[in-house]
Amino acid sequence: MRTTATYILVFFFIIPSKKVFANLKPDDFKKFIVVIDAGHGGHDPGKNTRNGIKEKDIALKIALLIGDELQKRKDIEVIYTRKTDVFIGLEERGHIANRAGADLFISVHCNAHNSQASGAESYVLGLHRNKTNFEVAKAENEVIYLEDNYEEKYAQYNLNSPESVIGLTLMQEEFLDQSIQLASYVQDNFRQKLKRKDRSVKQAGFVVLHQTVMPSILIETGFITNNDEGRYLNSSSGQREIAHAISQAVEKYKDNVTTNDFLGIKKEVPVAEVKDVVVDGAIFKVQIAASSRSIDTKPYNFKGLREISKTKEGKLYKYYYGDTSNYTEIERMLREAQAKGYKTAYIVAFKNGIKQNANDFINKS
Repeated sequence: MRTTATYILVFFFIIPSKKVFANLKPDDFKKFIVVIDAGHGGHDPGKNTRNGIKEKDIALKIALLIGDELQKRKDIEVIYTRKTDVFIGLEERGHIANRAGADLFISVHCNAHNSQASGAESYVLGLHRNKTNFEVAKAENEVIYLEDNYEEKYAQYNLNSPESVIGLTLMQEEFLDQSIQLASYVQDNFRQKLKRKDRSVKQAGFVVLHQTVMPSILIETGFITNNDEGRYLNSSSGQREIAHAISQAVEKYKDNVTTNDFLGIKKEVPVAEVKDVVVDGAIFKVQIAASSRSIDTKPYNFKGLREISKTKEGKLYKYYYGDTSNYTEIERMLREAQAKGYKTAYIVAFKNGIKQNANDFINKS
């Protein structure tokens, strides 16, 4: 592939290994907001065991420990949906995260079964793969019936219908890749660092995840009905280990997003030098959103960004900012999109209208 490269020396700022961009104002670098949701609470105990262990109590203790760890970092702000034994409706939990403009939503739960099943699993909202996943989601969603006016609030949901639960995915499709990435980090830590049984990342129709408009996961930290795992979950040492594994996953996700290393897309820039790379035959764009809905590409729909385009891939519409063969320019546009609030935006490349891995072009330049 033929490329044309022009080198421009920049004297007014220095780019360290973790990029700091002088053209962005300090206000553009806001704290990374994580909303931690302790499942159940108040008159909703969640799952119970014969020896009196309650899901709501374990979930709250782990949630508070996660927050304690994350708040040690000055660049992370933690918000809880509950900090005490109170009942919060599923709809309100998501609204708390939305009002805060959160970057992540994490809901903490415990599993239960009539056998000695064991292990931890993390869920994202999506088309659940099998009947087992549907039953897990259905069990967690049944808290709806404890809410006032639940018939009106959740009229569109038939919790006994897989087809209805599938419909819950529409608002969260935009964040599916990011949610899966975070959930994978959590499961990796459970498996590799805690030597827990890994029940993997799964998709199911949790109402609490449907209410949010940011990357969101629900973690089933283990089975309180398993004799050994129940004792582990109910112990202070077990709760600390689980919280530490989850907080480390969040920090890894956060650092990868803010250093443009999400989904394996990363480009190092030499100190005090910017390489202005124009790649013939390639078109670079910044993917800022994906949704099953077709949205008008007017600036007011995209936080004032212009040059927005969209394509339909399968059942999803993909929304892009920019259209250029200059990789340096598209990096600038990526930073602009992130400063506007599209923090999980990333660069994609097209050749002859077909999407490619952007790194494939740059590595050859």
